[in-house]
Amino acid sequence: MTQDFDVLIIGAGISGLGAARQLSQRFPDRSFCLLEAMPGFGGTWWTHRYPGARSDSDLFTYGYGFKPWTGRAIASAEEIRAYLDEVIAENDLAPHIRYGHKVQSAAWSSDTHRWTLTVSRDGAGESQTFTTAFLWICAGYYDHDQGHTPEWPTLKDFQGQVVHPQHWPQDLSCEGRRVVVIGSGATAATLIPSLAEEAAHVTMLQRSPTFFSAEPWEHPLAAQLRPLHLPDDWFHEIMRRAFVARSDEVIRLSFEQPEALRALLLDDVRARLPEGYDLDRHFSPRYRPWQQRIAKVPDGDLFQALCTGRASVVTDTIERFDAQGIELASGERLDADIIVTATGFNLKLFGGIHFEVDGVPVDWRERVTYRGLMIEGVPNMAYTQGYFRSSWTLRADLVCDWVCRLLAHLREQGHAMVVPTVPDADAGMPRRPWSEADNFNAGYVMRAQATLFGQGDRHPWRHGLEYAEERVILPGASLQDEALVYR
Repeated sequence: MTQDFDVLIIGAGISGLGAARQLSQRFPDRSFCLLEAMPGFGGTWWTHRYPGARSDSDLFTYGYGFKPWTGRAIASAEEIRAYLDEVIAENDLAPHIRYGHKVQSAAWSSDTHRWTLTVSRDGAGESQTFTTAFLWICAGYYDHDQGHTPEWPTLKDFQGQVVHPQHWPQDLSCEGRRVVVIGSGATAATLIPSLAEEAAHVTMLQRSPTFFSAEPWEHPLAAQLRPLHLPDDWFHEIMRRAFVARSDEVIRLSFEQPEALRALLLDDVRARLPEGYDLDRHFSPRYRPWQQRIAKVPDGDLFQALCTGRASVVTDTIERFDAQGIELASGERLDADIIVTATGFNLKLFGGIHFEVDGVPVDWRERVTYRGLMIEGVPNMAYTQGYFRSSWTLRADLVCDWVCRLLAHLREQGHAMVVPTVPDADAGMPRRPWSEADNFNAGYVMRAQATLFGQGDRHPWRHGLEYAEERVILPGASLQDEALVYR
């Protein structure tokens, strides 16, 4: 049986739920469906269930523009899932979501003006077929099935337990055990204070340092506003603007005065650690601030764990694993009962779906993005990609508005399809990678670069990375752009 919808959304995480809410509000007469591969909603927040899991962005900007966030600025995974659950209930989205539905392939036909999706379903032996006039990919950008662990041939020699945070066993106890967390990003910074509460000792083993920013769970401005009992939307908007202004300033400094920003970040870390701590070795990265994410540390809890002695940092490289732990290149060793590989994730483009347009497989490496919204030569397909340096959802909200404007335009003008097409004037433009290393060079991006679509050297063939720019450009972007070919 084929099921047909006006719009199909892939993914029921924060991007997909936001898209569904906007569709339901702006096009109540249109049919839509969310196909979610996992058993429940949340995306990242369904997958990440390791101890202490929390946001790495403030919730006033990570939350939706349409639903006020009234809690503390940094939220736990449970609080975020509860917030998303409210979005589903308040907008009656549950009947539109199909859980355990994994899209295997998507094929566009210019004859029928429709996408045909082949979908496998958990527990069902046969695949299902869905068709739609418009496909909206809200699947995020990483592989939920398999986290990234480097190739360590001797890891198999370790006789203790090895755990990746993305696949955390819910019955795992670290009480009284020696834990080594390999990695120094936001996940490691989240795990270590939580594990240190019960473990005998936790060691953060890093190859190189990360920038950290100690911020309060509750912003001082929020504490001042709460006694005024402002309407929720007022409170949310004031806090949202405060965080946006602060983020804009930090990002500006990262480009214009990177060494001044480095000094500010390191001075704050220095003040939170014991006198004489080797800051240069353990907390001074080789890259400039915001060339990779700056990890938030609520109330400096990571540094508190280091000060109590329940946690420590080792900056070194791994020589080999043995039965009892890790031998380091320096000749030192770390004994462990549990090794946590907080070594990042694998980027998976568009949920790993196989795409075809009129019978020809789509090779993303040959395509460029249209404003980070659509892909050259791929009809009636949009995708949601958030920011690296600002909250993901700030861009998701902008994308929602643009896609809804596009859908309204298609209907008003009587068009069946729209295809981003590079005009002759831009045909010879230089092709650039999806993310340039001198701008943002996180490991998960660099590892996947060869498999991704690219971008041009000019608008609209560029993917904007900064909210300060795009909050002006995208709302004003014309749908009569010569690069958008309607049929």
